[in-house]
Amino acid sequence: MNAPDPYVGLAVHAAICLALGAGLLVAGALLRYRVKTGRAAKFDTYECGEKPFGGAWRQTPVGFFLVALLFILFDVEAAFLFLWALSLREAGVAAFWAMIVFLAVLLLGWAYAWRKGDLEWTR
Repeated sequence: MNAPDPYVGLAVHAAICLALGAGLLVAGALLRYRVKTGRAAKFDTYECGEKPFGGAWRQTPVGFFLVALLFILFDVEAAFLFLWALSLREAGVAAFWAMIVFLAVLLLGWAYAWRKGDLEWTR
């Protein structure tokens, strides 16, 4: 008896996933509740029931992006620290001191950003 091709299971799984996705989209389109409103109301800006003020294409302060980038940096660092802590026993003393150097460099970068004023929301 011949062994089945290893990609048959993958193909069946992909076919089931595609059929399920397409079926759910079709079912949603057929069963959804439709509200009869004018076209103008459909494309109007919605801001919690309030009339929008100002243009939608206003400039965002650079400070917002700097704080977002710093958040991503420290978020990735926290995930890296968690994995490092889980494998510290097997990694040894050299990994401990490597992490201390890494954290020192990160602390210097944080102090630089703080001193420069990049952590302030209003600039």
